Amino acid sequence: MPITLNTYIWPAFHSRPMVSGKHGVVASGHQAATAAGMKMFAAGGNAVDAGVAAAFALAVVRPHKNGIGGECPILIYSPKRRKVFAISGVGVAPAALSIRYLREQGIPAIPGFGYLGALVPAQVGAFCTALKYFGTLPLEKVLEPAIELCLDGFPMYEGLREFLSTTEDGLFTKTLPENGNVFLRDGKAPPCGTPVIQKDLGRTFLRLAEAAGGGQDREDGIDRAVERFYRGDIAREIVDHVRSFPVEDSTGIHTSLLTMEDLAAYQTAVEEPLCVPYGAYTVYKCGPWSQGAVLLQNLRLLRTFPLKEMGHNSAAYLHTLIECSKIAYNDRNRYYGDTRFVHVPFDRLLSAEYAQERRREISADTANNRVMWQDDLFDACGERDKTDTTHLDAVDAEGFMMSATPSGGWIRSSARVPGVGLQLTTRGQMFYMDEHSPNSLQPGKRPRTTLTPTLALKNGKPYMAFGTPGGDNQDQWSLQTFLNIAEFDMYLQDAVDAATVYTCHFRDSFYPHEAMPGYVFYEPLSPAVVNDLIRRGHKMVPLEPYSSGEVCVVRLNDRNGFIEGAASPKEERQAYAMGW
Repeated sequence: MPITLNTYIWPAFHSRPMVSGKHGVVASGHQAATAAGMKMFAAGGNAVDAGVAAAFALAVVRPHKNGIGGECPILIYSPKRRKVFAISGVGVAPAALSIRYLREQGIPAIPGFGYLGALVPAQVGAFCTALKYFGTLPLEKVLEPAIELCLDGFPMYEGLREFLSTTEDGLFTKTLPENGNVFLRDGKAPPCGTPVIQKDLGRTFLRLAEAAGGGQDREDGIDRAVERFYRGDIAREIVDHVRSFPVEDSTGIHTSLLTMEDLAAYQTAVEEPLCVPYGAYTVYKCGPWSQGAVLLQNLRLLRTFPLKEMGHNSAAYLHTLIECSKIAYNDRNRYYGDTRFVHVPFDRLLSAEYAQERRREISADTANNRVMWQDDLFDACGERDKTDTTHLDAVDAEGFMMSATPSGGWIRSSARVPGVGLQLTTRGQMFYMDEHSPNSLQPGKRPRTTLTPTLALKNGKPYMAFGTPGGDNQDQWSLQTFLNIAEFDMYLQDAVDAATVYTCHFRDSFYPHEAMPGYVFYEPLSPAVVNDLIRRGHKMVPLEPYSSGEVCVVRLNDRNGFIEGAASPKEERQAYAMGW
């Protein structure tokens, strides 16, 4: 039915100023993490040093969004090598975890809570790999801000306090007591401003710094820290606890299947990224163990549409984006997976010829709500733990760019390891239990994650790093931000502030992998636009203003020579950018 309510009027002023600098800019999901990155610039480091410092700090100050027991895909542009590199930063399934094992236990799927979905923790390996090959500062220096935030604490803020209030049903006191000991006070979420101190995590960072220090060679020091985490005393403490401390989930009571051998065998992969051209731009994403190629497929599909003529956030424009996303996300579910186990036909999926073929399926006036490829389809989304992700970007004057999307290891989804201060990721919930799926569960395999940082070159030169948290919606919001800049030449802060839409037409990546065919969720748009989209067949669901995404973006402005950054005021309003 037509929308007749008064529309929300977005402010004509900028909600935050865009920041700029000549030496470097960092934008991240929390101001303390951004400040940690800026300290590395002040110490003479480059954008990778700054990005890694911010990443370690995010594991401290956003524990409900990520942790070092989780994962973090990273993209880095090196001006010295004139090349973009992808660092996988995604853990693998234990050798003992398989579809056959789960079926023998009578378990139909991996839930989003507990130990069944635990993978090898990947963040430490990803951060250290980035620092070793592309940074300049020693690990012990880069860890200093995170150690300070752990031991001296940071003030409780509203977003974290609200999240912790969801555990007052007894989750932390009964099921995850160690988590409650760290983050609650008398079983309750403490008030804003209360110092949050994590001595256990700080001790782990100190041990990594100790392993890295004391030598003359920076890279050898990083290797020693990685060895200690994955094969030394830290690994032993993790494995001993998670294999002896049972946690009850929706399928029963389980300990983790991870072993010392699983951790010892883990190697962080540095890989070739995927990319496509878009006008003057070349856009880079991680491989199909992420969903990054969704954005690239969208760019291929959109390339011949007159988006600028349609007008920003017009019904025609949004309809086109939504219909292209349906195609790209359904291809994700059908084809993407860990390429060490399956072949993903990107020579076809990212080709102009394939885009032209699929573009014929898009009607200019009618939504295609038919499920193009789907299995185990449901009519409505089920509930799952309210967990999410965070993001960071860093760019420097030399041209180094880093984009990273840390996630997993959430404090509400797994038990904290005493003395180590991490929770294991539950990312294994993203595997499918269908042996024929490219994303099927297999021992030693990476699940196809939603985590998807982005880099863009312009006319062959380093230009922009950007990304957002948001599960399946990440590449929808990142795409809209990119088009706001590339097509509509928006002021950078306006590009991340603008109203967004997203569709849930496809099968969700998270357990229980449900879908909502035809549904579109939108931040406030004009009633005329909403009614036009309804007329075209979209099932429109309104959202509050500033509720979708938390986009960060940093770029080297080729017009004025400044490095510019912006961070979204949406979601928890903690994302923050600083320039130097």
